[in-house]
Amino acid sequence: MRLALLAMLLFAASAAAQPDARLLAELRQGGYVFFLRHTSTDFSQDDSRMTSFEDCATQRNLTDKGRAEARALGEHIRRLKIPIGAVLASPFCRTMETARLAFGKARATNDVRGGPVTDDAARYAALKKLLSSKISKNENLVISSHGNPFRAVAGPPYLAEGEIAVVRPEGSETFSVIARIRLTDW
Repeated sequence: MRLALLAMLLFAASAAAQPDARLLAELRQGGYVFFLRHTSTDFSQDDSRMTSFEDCATQRNLTDKGRAEARALGEHIRRLKIPIGAVLASPFCRTMETARLAFGKARATNDVRGGPVTDDAARYAALKKLLSSKISKNENLVISSHGNPFRAVAGPPYLAEGEIAVVRPEGSETFSVIARIRLTDW
């Protein structure tokens, strides 16, 4: 069934872009985690001079295109009547801004913060717990973060900027990625 949902999503018409009707019905019922990689950033900037998460001048930030993408993403979610509950974000400016522009809210947490992919299982244990813990029906949890944390717990390939991995929590520190939705899929 998971493969069928993913296949239907991939063949969704791009003119009136939206996820497959069956997947959309499931998302409207809630119970999923939307792991969102921040939208488009300025790669001429980097985080090497960063002194704090609040100092956006020393971080890689969203571009105007990224800001527009985040707003559009939120509009699609609202248009499709997909319920959103809590919105967690890595404390970096680009992830917080993506979440706030798309969903109007964000709670910063190091549990979903970026960082290098590592063999240290403890590094992303909190994220893995979030992805595998039951989400109440009638809402979906959003995590606005980076490519590395998701790749570390779910494997390759990396999420593109603005891409969402739809995750079904299965408990006992397990989860399934049932769909990947790029900005152009909405």
